[in-house]
Amino acid sequence: MEALVIIDVQNDYFPGGACELYCANEALEQVIRLETYFRSNQLPVFYVQHIADENAGFFRPGTQGVLLHPQLLPRPGEIVTKHAPNSFYETDLKSRLSAVNADTLVVCGMMTHMCVDTTVRYEKDAGYKIRLISDGCATKDLAWKGIAVSAPAVQTAYMAALTSFASVETCEEFLSKGKP
Repeated sequence: MEALVIIDVQNDYFPGGACELYCANEALEQVIRLETYFRSNQLPVFYVQHIADENAGFFRPGTQGVLLHPQLLPRPGEIVTKHAPNSFYETDLKSRLSAVNADTLVVCGMMTHMCVDTTVRYEKDAGYKIRLISDGCATKDLAWKGIAVSAPAVQTAYMAALTSFASVETCEEFLSKGKP
């Protein structure tokens, strides 16, 4: 069974948030398309929400930024709270996926280079089949040793690397293929 795992689509990543990502709104459009598809096919959906400590730069408890984006429509029991990049680390996500007999995970969310990457790599090690939706993810500009790396370059590099762990496809490609 397929399950949709939406990682950290939270207000702080959108315009005006504490850690705005490149093309966050465009990624959200694809996430909503996936959410609609999974709902219409009565397939499980899980929303991962990262809650940092009060000293963090974003996702601080009690702020608007920590909330899931208001266009998402989680139902009771679908939100998984985490405090680290890996959506499985010290959470009950694995047991929830087991409860619905999920063996294939359709993954989207934010930030590609951090929480999406970390989670996808764990999922592969845990034995899941993974379908990563490239345009349903967003990232930001990075720098290393004074070298600027644009968000599109970060996104491309991570998606290329993650092909070793997942089937990387666009939302349109996923929707046109449907169930495996």
